[in-house]
Amino acid sequence: MQLTFRWYGESDPVTLGEIRQIPGMKGIVSALHDRSAGEVWPLEDIVRYKRHVESFGLQLSVIESIPVHEAIKMGLPSRDEYLDHYRETLRNLAQAGVSTVCYNFMPLFDWLRTAVDVRLPDGSTTMAYNESEVDEAALLTGKLRLPAWNITEQHEELNAMYAYYRTMPAEQLWRNLNDFIQAVMPVARECGVNMAIHPDDPPWPVLGLPRIIGDQQGLERLTQLYDDPCNGICFCSGSLGANPENRLTAIVRHFGSRKRIHFVHLRNVKVTRYRSFYESGHLSQEGSVDMYSVVKALHDVSFAGPVRPDHGRMIWGETGNPGYGLYDRALGAAYVHGLWEAVSKGGEGERYG
Repeated sequence: MQLTFRWYGESDPVTLGEIRQIPGMKGIVSALHDRSAGEVWPLEDIVRYKRHVESFGLQLSVIESIPVHEAIKMGLPSRDEYLDHYRETLRNLAQAGVSTVCYNFMPLFDWLRTAVDVRLPDGSTTMAYNESEVDEAALLTGKLRLPAWNITEQHEELNAMYAYYRTMPAEQLWRNLNDFIQAVMPVARECGVNMAIHPDDPPWPVLGLPRIIGDQQGLERLTQLYDDPCNGICFCSGSLGANPENRLTAIVRHFGSRKRIHFVHLRNVKVTRYRSFYESGHLSQEGSVDMYSVVKALHDVSFAGPVRPDHGRMIWGETGNPGYGLYDRALGAAYVHGLWEAVSKGGEGERYG
């Protein structure tokens, strides 16, 4: 396991100097955030960014993500240009020495929460999703925006895409995803890049928009579209764990034993009712995910790739990007590191003294 941390570049309130002080931290998960979806990432920009990360004694371990342009997800004729750009960016990343790319195929809104500052009994604040509180108007007017969203469309264009997706059957989105996979994976294989799809978050349709990567069946279908190890998944315990029907350790063992897990997000969620949850502290006892069992399953399948603590609460008065503060994610990293050491030693600790 390689412990990594999400960083949003020079504008991130959390600095690389702070991240490097987290015990066991080895890598950074990031992207060229000044590039819009569909643009080619120039090789020189990637190399410059990578060298900056390395100057702090860290590795640029994962690109999360190269945004998939909506024209590709919608299956529009203009997608061919954006597919060319995506392939060129993959080649540039490979040339710069980056070998893992995380992406998603969620229509329009990416990962979604209905509140970003829910106060928990201990005084911390966190993000939450309640199905009954999804605000269509807030999303379509831009009132609600979340970290890492890459939406640049204006109001009228956004509404038009929203209307288009609402009429799209799930099978059409699968066909569009297949077209993307067939266009991109041969280049990934050629360049030695592992592609890791992130599960839909939350893992069910939102506002009538199709979502297709929310359970083991969807992930399995994805891997069969191009049956090669480069076509893999990002296992996210929080996204998948929001649906109590997902058997997380079974998913890890199924895909991990086939070497199809290329990247891991570890965080906990507390399911409160049907299609509603909040993001709890990372500890097993805080949420609905048995983090120890998930980490043990990863160890049992000999997972050796990048892992990052995912969204955290805002604690100790910290302010910043919701879910992406330093303190709680650092605690999560230490917790994950401790779980990994425990399962690695099999409970047989060495005696000192």
